[in-house]
Amino acid sequence: MEMTQILPIIVGVVALVAGLIAGKFIFAKNTALRVQEAEQHAEKILSEAKLAAETLKKEKLLEAKEKNVQLKAEHDKEILEKNRKIGDAENRIRQKEQSLNQKTDNLDKQIKENETIKENLNRQIEVINQKRNELEKHQEEHIRRLEKIAGLSAEEAKAQLVESLKQEAHSQALSLQQEIIEDARLKANKDARKIIIQTIQRTAAEQTIENTVTVFNLESDEIKGQIIGREGRNIRAIEAATGVDLIVDDTPEAIVLSSFDPLRREIARLSLQRLVADGRIHPARIEEVVEKTRKQIEEQVMEIGERTVIELGIHGLHKELVRVVGKMRFRSSYGQNLLMHSREVANLCGIMAAELGLNPKLAKRAGLLHDIGKVPDEETELSHALLGGKLAEKYGENPAVVNAIAAHHDETEMQYVISPIVQACDAISGARPGARREIMQQYIQRIKDLENLALTYNGVEKAYAIQAGRELRVIVEADKVTDSDSEKLSFDMAQKIQTDMTYPGQIKVTVIREKRTVNVAR
Repeated sequence: MEMTQILPIIVGVVALVAGLIAGKFIFAKNTALRVQEAEQHAEKILSEAKLAAETLKKEKLLEAKEKNVQLKAEHDKEILEKNRKIGDAENRIRQKEQSLNQKTDNLDKQIKENETIKENLNRQIEVINQKRNELEKHQEEHIRRLEKIAGLSAEEAKAQLVESLKQEAHSQALSLQQEIIEDARLKANKDARKIIIQTIQRTAAEQTIENTVTVFNLESDEIKGQIIGREGRNIRAIEAATGVDLIVDDTPEAIVLSSFDPLRREIARLSLQRLVADGRIHPARIEEVVEKTRKQIEEQVMEIGERTVIELGIHGLHKELVRVVGKMRFRSSYGQNLLMHSREVANLCGIMAAELGLNPKLAKRAGLLHDIGKVPDEETELSHALLGGKLAEKYGENPAVVNAIAAHHDETEMQYVISPIVQACDAISGARPGARREIMQQYIQRIKDLENLALTYNGVEKAYAIQAGRELRVIVEADKVTDSDSEKLSFDMAQKIQTDMTYPGQIKVTVIREKRTVNVAR
């Protein structure tokens, strides 16, 4: 019984030991496998790390190369820019050297001419000295002869000798004086032609011929209907507010603005542009926009005047004269834009005055202002030259400038040297081929006379000549003119035009009277 109990215990111990040995063997085998797997995994990680390192190294090398290329390109670009600036500077220096060389050549020529004149004078002096010696010899001979003649005293001989010498010297002096005057005249004409030709060649001829129409382009023909309005009320409101004739015909996507006054056309064009962009087009809005545009144009006129005087280097000009200069942009003289003409005259005067050794700034100032009488704020009976002189004097201009403006059409005496220069430069600018059109100026003058005739009647507020002068629209003040007076006024104007003016075809006189009462609800 005891053996029976011990045997299972022994078997169990043996089995336990065998299990422990087997477990240890299995554990050792698993551990070896894990170690092997770990080594393989480590090798895989190392190989992947090496591969990633190589890839990263290549990427960095590529980035470095790209950066190097980019830096090199920027460096090359900087070098090219510096080389270009250096080249421009060299070109400017070369041009200045050429200009200096040309001026040096001109000075050399003038020096040579002066030396030639000096030599001529020396020769003439030698001739005079020679003549004087001959006269002295003749005088001695004459005295000896007189002494041989009986009955002549020394005083009588001396008197005859003096009289003879006076007559001979007088005749020789007259002859020499005539030669000197003729030589001076020829040289003066030559120098004058030279100065005028050089002045014209050095001034760029920028001509602007003014037209009487402006084309306003539209995005589509649908906008034409909005501009015309119901029964044409919008287009009538625009014409009444601006004094410009709107021609709406079959021309696609365009409206023609017709007026002899460029300032009115510009106001009408900008007003239409604002109205079309806003989309609200009705009579009240039209009047509001036209008024705002008119104020904007006034500011633009001042800006144009300031820019012009700055570009020409003219300083200290009165603000009113600056505004008048700006208004020249919207005026024309025989079809030639007045501002372009005045700028050209100013440049011509400056160059010509410098060539003659005068004050170029003063001459340029007079050249710019010589036609300010053509853009007066109020109509007057004075000519534009005299009116311009009065305006310049009113705003404190130099007396030489005032005289040059007033005398450039020979309506007053020229008292300063720059006055004939301004007159000559004005003629040069107007005489350039294609600069002016006589027919255009006659047409514009006829239109102005037509409007001024209407403004002479009492109660007339505004007058606009439209349809190329075939219609005169007169806006009267409702408080001063009744409906019956309007009919009589229209008839009287038509009769006055018929008797006092010359015109082609016929002119329609339309008198517009409108009474408005405005109150504000607050």
